[in-house]
Amino acid sequence: MAEPERVVTFGAHADEAGDVTARLAADVDIVVVGMGVGGEEVANTLAAAGLAVVGVEQNLVGGECPFWGCVPSKMMIRAANALAEARRVDHLAGRARVEPDWTPVAKRVSEEATAGWTDTAGVGRFTGKGGRFVRGYGRLAGPGLVRVGDQTYRARLGVVLGSGTVPVIPPIPGLAGTPYWTNREAMELTELPESLAVLGGGAIGVELAQMFARFGVRVTVVEPGERVLGMEEPESSERVATALRADGVTIRTGAGAAAVGHDGTSFTVELSAGEPVRAERLLVATGRRAVLDTLGLETIGVDPHQRFVPTDDRLRVTDGVWAVGDLTGRGAFTHMAMYQAGVVIDDILRRRAGAADDDGGRRADYRAVPRVTFTDPEVGAVGLTERQARERGLNVRVGFTSLGDSTRGWIHEVGDEGFVKLVADADRGVLVGATSAGPVGGEVLSALVVAVHAEVPVTTLGTMIYAYPTFHRAIETAVRDLTR
Repeated sequence: MAEPERVVTFGAHADEAGDVTARLAADVDIVVVGMGVGGEEVANTLAAAGLAVVGVEQNLVGGECPFWGCVPSKMMIRAANALAEARRVDHLAGRARVEPDWTPVAKRVSEEATAGWTDTAGVGRFTGKGGRFVRGYGRLAGPGLVRVGDQTYRARLGVVLGSGTVPVIPPIPGLAGTPYWTNREAMELTELPESLAVLGGGAIGVELAQMFARFGVRVTVVEPGERVLGMEEPESSERVATALRADGVTIRTGAGAAAVGHDGTSFTVELSAGEPVRAERLLVATGRRAVLDTLGLETIGVDPHQRFVPTDDRLRVTDGVWAVGDLTGRGAFTHMAMYQAGVVIDDILRRRAGAADDDGGRRADYRAVPRVTFTDPEVGAVGLTERQARERGLNVRVGFTSLGDSTRGWIHEVGDEGFVKLVADADRGVLVGATSAGPVGGEVLSALVVAVHAEVPVTTLGTMIYAYPTFHRAIETAVRDLTR
């Protein structure tokens, strides 16, 4: 349980405003700065283990995922996919009439997913385990010290940073000051616009573009690169672009936004090439960035001007300071933050028990990081793409099959939209990357994650029994293509 709060005089130190009168609010075991999914998991678990934990969060406990990311967006995408599936009835089974209605979607997001964008439940989970919650912005003030307002907390075991990232807003002339959306405004939407321009063809951009299009919004995606999903396999980009266009989305690649204008009712996006894009609303989905220069990293000898916080394989930044989640630069995924939280929890509990560094313990392993783009078809990927593997100088072999070939047509046109691609290190005979695209691409991916993470020999994958008729049977066909 957290000890009773006590205030004592603390030795003078200066902050950015020159204040040297800060008070020491409490001595505790751990201070967690940023209670997103990773920080929340660390704080809750350590508090439940009996440590005195202070959790600091300026916004909502739980962070981006439950309020403006994973959870509400997947509610929206599920609803849009239901509309698309209903529209397939005419081709497969009879007649169906579909009339999109955003009202129940917005209600579910507000009431079921986010509780009106309040974190009472999250705060209660933490304090119910004995943690002490502090609403405010936390900043390092030296080794083991965290300032929140005019209070300072001293951590005996250490500090965990989990402050996450914020949307990147590109310096496009005319953009600042306009009522553009980020993912937050999109998740809080109560009424649909007639038209929408999306800046950015990454995972967030294409997911929301397809979702809005299926509800009848005229959507244009603007991507300066040569293809959408530029970090994934080219085959993934091709399949997703085809699906988006089938849903009525216009895709403008190879032309970035040169200027943005807003006349009070609609946006005009001038492009570096081609005709301008006009839309009622503008969604900026051009990536996310860590905000490090306000964390006080310089007080522990860490450069605050880096892109991400550097960590070792135990997620240590320096002795007594750990970092989890997006700000580590290992992928802006909820599952990554939770994975890293497990490593940090293990390290802190072992430190409390007096274990030596070389006496076992969990270490982060990023060889098999999974990621899923929740479009239709769904794109799941793990490890290296073919291009990344070749750039690393590996002796690459590739196996490929379309779902249409593997299912022999039983899924009709839906299966034809997907594929399985395997990337192998031929010298070692193991997979170093894989992609599964299709109606349940993220679910099929699980078998490929195991193969990459455990370095299952390709010869072993080739002797497995794969159930028919299933989508994962395409793995067998791709393995055969890889080894022929």
